[in-house]
Amino acid sequence: MPGRFLVVGESLVDVVVPVDGTRENAVGGSCLNVAVGLARLDVATTLVTRLGDDDLGDQVVEHLVASQVELAEGSVAVGGRTSTATAHLDEHRAASYDFDLVWDLPPQRLPPDVLGIHVGSLGASLAPGRASVVDLVERGAEEGVFVSYDPNIRPFFVDDVEAAWRDVRQVGASARLLKLSDEDLRHLRPDHDHEAVCRELLEGRHTELVVLTRGADGATAYAEGSRVDVPAPRTDVVDTVGAGDSFTAAMLALLADWGVLVDGYGALAALDDDRFRVLLEGAGCAAALTCSRRGANPPTRRELPPTWPAA
Repeated sequence: MPGRFLVVGESLVDVVVPVDGTRENAVGGSCLNVAVGLARLDVATTLVTRLGDDDLGDQVVEHLVASQVELAEGSVAVGGRTSTATAHLDEHRAASYDFDLVWDLPPQRLPPDVLGIHVGSLGASLAPGRASVVDLVERGAEEGVFVSYDPNIRPFFVDDVEAAWRDVRQVGASARLLKLSDEDLRHLRPDHDHEAVCRELLEGRHTELVVLTRGADGATAYAEGSRVDVPAPRTDVVDTVGAGDSFTAAMLALLADWGVLVDGYGALAALDDDRFRVLLEGAGCAAALTCSRRGANPPTRRELPPTWPAA
């Protein structure tokens, strides 16, 4: 397939500190996880992010290189520090968090060979870098580039729910594919019917498909005049870290396989219900495999069933 997928958003290191004071680091960040998931599904992927030239930044780069994700030029800030989320565990393993986040993304150039753009989570919500993300997706959408968006709300950072919802609507209007979870809606629209909210998001200027994930209850696709529900596949859950990001990456990889990303506006909406069902089932399969192992560890294409995306 031509071009590279561009993922724009936060990278960070999760630091887990149990009561004995030892430390365990794990590379994370929603957009980084999507980039890794795409690359492992054989989609050429570039990550635009912000890292420091420190030991933690080196860990992030090593993780990206291992999955063949290209790190965009300028993503490593000389003299900067890498963002962290530190979880302090008590004797019952309940966690309290400290965040040290840097998101000062400068204005971005739209690559001429871009296959699509994915944004979301903290990268699309935290100032000052959010302004560059919004500018990029709006320019991309106007030039006919496929845009996907996953709000992946982090309640810790939401001071004003209505303002956060306006921000989601603004970015979502540029996205042809908008994926969100029932948890996102419980945080942002607690007193609203979920289908009504998804239909509202579907009215965005460029939006063709809204996908709502519901954890163990499966997922639903909403398109104009259409609704498709699929159950979640069975799996032995180790943890759910990164499952939603794996779901998103798998959807994007399948749409790339089918040519939807390069067929222009309207190609996604033109898929029929059977194809939407395969899309959700294939994404659910990838997410289930992620849940079956520890941490944000999305599958490679070779780890998926030979019939993937079919069950």
